[in-house]
Amino acid sequence: MKNVKILLSAALVFVGATALAQDFSAPQYEKWGDTPEQREKNILNSNFLKESCDNRDYNAAAHYLNELINSVPTASVSFYQRGAVIYKNKINRAKSVAEKNTYIDSLMLMYDLRAKYFGDHPKQGAAFILDQKAREFLRYKPNDRKGIREAFRAAIEAGGDNTDPETVVAYFSNLCDDYKNTDEVLPDEIIAEYDRLTPFFEKNPNANEYKAQFDAAFGLSGAASCENLEKLFRGKLEAAPDDEALLAQAVALMSRAKCDGDFYFTLAEKYYAVKPSSETAMFLAQAFQSKGDYAKAIKYLNEALAVEQDPAERQLLLVRIALIDLVANDIPGAASAARQARDLNPEDGVPYYVLAQCYAISAANCGGFAGQATFWAAYDTMSKAIELLPADSEYIESAKTSLNAFRSRFPTSEECFFNELQAGSRYTVTCGTAAGVVTSVRPR
Repeated sequence: MKNVKILLSAALVFVGATALAQDFSAPQYEKWGDTPEQREKNILNSNFLKESCDNRDYNAAAHYLNELINSVPTASVSFYQRGAVIYKNKINRAKSVAEKNTYIDSLMLMYDLRAKYFGDHPKQGAAFILDQKAREFLRYKPNDRKGIREAFRAAIEAGGDNTDPETVVAYFSNLCDDYKNTDEVLPDEIIAEYDRLTPFFEKNPNANEYKAQFDAAFGLSGAASCENLEKLFRGKLEAAPDDEALLAQAVALMSRAKCDGDFYFTLAEKYYAVKPSSETAMFLAQAFQSKGDYAKAIKYLNEALAVEQDPAERQLLLVRIALIDLVANDIPGAASAARQARDLNPEDGVPYYVLAQCYAISAANCGGFAGQATFWAAYDTMSKAIELLPADSEYIESAKTSLNAFRSRFPTSEECFFNELQAGSRYTVTCGTAAGVVTSVRPR
């Protein structure tokens, strides 16, 4: 500290000597005060402010900062830049909540004053300043939900179409959080803000990643109910029925909300006619499956499969076909699709899950020992499914329950003996969808 004071003292002597050699009545010093004496004092204080910040003496720096802001607030943007540094450091060093809050308010004031006096800066004007303020407000005052929303709205208003997409997403995500966690935001406000901000992303096509986050926040907010979505999109689509981007947006959001009304089905089928794709086919399949129209769900998936070339996309389509066929009790169709999906991606557990279920269901049509033996193949295949399915898979618990059920259907030791089979010997299934599958003998 002694060395710091010596350096500062030396700097002050140098600055003072330099000041004596300057004519502060010259026009270039007008912004520093009304008289040469005021200008000299303020320029010295500005240098003292810089030196204090460089030496991390933030108490002294705050003193010089206040004098400058009270005396010549428009003299230099550096006052407010250094002011932000000062108060961020004071926030980190605060010894009480009250003291910390005081410094946070002072930090916010730095942004407000900078926007007031230097908001017309060509590069770092009001849009930049208010964007920084909103981010710092969220950081330092996370519980002031209304203040956060107001700070981000001001930043977006100042930035217009040039606002940072991250800022738009941060605002809307926090708005959605407030709808879910407080009673300060109503669903109509979520809908209105989503509608208001959507054109921003249309004008910023390179912000696709942020657009996805924006849509996801809306979809997960709880405000994006089927009823609200229909209100949002019906009028727009009546005005622009062939707007492909608008159709895609409506279908994606309504699919995420698991809508099953006539309005959604009409939109989804129209969008598929305009732009057939695996993704849209999956949307439609999900919708018609929820409605219980399995034939129509399979129709769209098969159409997509016929034109899809990407092996990964084909595998996803085949898995969906297998699952729907299983629910629709089309066991041969489910088994066929599951085998094709398995061959495309042997590391996916879902096709094995479907196949195991198909084997077990078809065992009932075999009867006698051949039917019981089919459960060996079902057990083996379900074991493979459990090995590959992620721990959080929606099928994992059903797979484990089915595995125990299959084992309980194994033939007994006596039944194996009467069929001249020994434990561990090779056995080929002779009937059902598992016909031709090789397994091993295991008594119950």
